[in-house]
Amino acid sequence: MSQCFLESLNASTVEREVLALQNSERDRLRVLIIGSRDGVTETIHDLHRRGFAEVGMWSPLLSAPSSGEVMSILTRDRRVGG
Repeated sequence: MSQCFLESLNASTVEREVLALQNSERDRLRVLIIGSRDGVTETIHDLHRRGFAEVGMWSPLLSAPSSGEVMSILTRDRRVGG
């Protein structure tokens, strides 16, 4: 499963992830939505309306390991201890 994930990432995304992880004052968090194309898209828009995250912060829809499903990932950093 992780191999499918890594193949979908581009080089700049990986470089950005590595740089962020090197900053010890940050904690990397990921939110993952898996389901039908319509379900994932509607949930992303619902979370945006609730002020959770901008739509553009989510990854493009990616094929999920389960047949016929897609997934999208939101990556956020938070300050450790804050």
